[in-house]
Amino acid sequence: MKVVLFCGGLGTRLRDYGDNVPKPLVPIGYRPVLWHVMKYYAHFGHKDFILCLGYKADRIKDYFLNYDECISNDFTLTSGGKKIELKQSDIEDWSITFVDTGLTANIGSRLRQVASYLEGEEYFLANYTDGLTNYPLPQMIDEFKESGKVGAFLCAPPSQTFHVVKLDDHHKVVDLQYVRDTDILVNCGYFVFHRRIFDFLKPGEELVSGPFRRLIDQGQLLGFPCEKFFAMDTFKEQQELTDLFERGEAPWVVWKNGPENVEISPHAFV
Repeated sequence: MKVVLFCGGLGTRLRDYGDNVPKPLVPIGYRPVLWHVMKYYAHFGHKDFILCLGYKADRIKDYFLNYDECISNDFTLTSGGKKIELKQSDIEDWSITFVDTGLTANIGSRLRQVASYLEGEEYFLANYTDGLTNYPLPQMIDEFKESGKVGAFLCAPPSQTFHVVKLDDHHKVVDLQYVRDTDILVNCGYFVFHRRIFDFLKPGEELVSGPFRRLIDQGQLLGFPCEKFFAMDTFKEQQELTDLFERGEAPWVVWKNGPENVEISPHAFV
């Protein structure tokens, strides 16, 4: 299946990292988060990518045009450094289509702009480029196809340490708890779509606020709960994920670890 990745946003929640680095290129270890997301999909056999570019599109293009396989692969150096023999490859069998979808376009508009690249595809995958997971993707795809629905996404408790506050009529606080300790789930991306999604998506609409509402009204949207999701919406979480990767404890590195210890609900939320 083809994979549409939304890489064009401004990444304002990661501005602490630096204005010169687009969010998809913020590093986790020796590779950017975008690479980690793509590597996850490639592990499950999905290696045909469509990148919806916008903010600092040139930086993302340049990264792949000058991609150095030696950074993340074993190799043998001979002939005084003139000959390099790679022991394995990251992206040799990947197909990456780069599409400039505009600086200010929303997610829905970016998706509509790449519809022509999805011709002939009954199903396709899509995702943001700021979340990492070890969720077993084939199970999600199989259950989605069996359901006959139009769309699905991964959902998880929010990772931020905000507090949910409950007040009475006199503004007295009657309850206070971390949002992650509530039963609230957030949209984590990792979308699976039937091509019919374009029948629900009008020009200029944001993906979630418009078409998703219509899908909900018609019972055509699934949410798959996952407790092993690692978001990367903030600079603090970027540092935490880097620490996990450098310690060899990164759960999302399924191409080495396998999707282990993942609790799967037998039924998705409708």
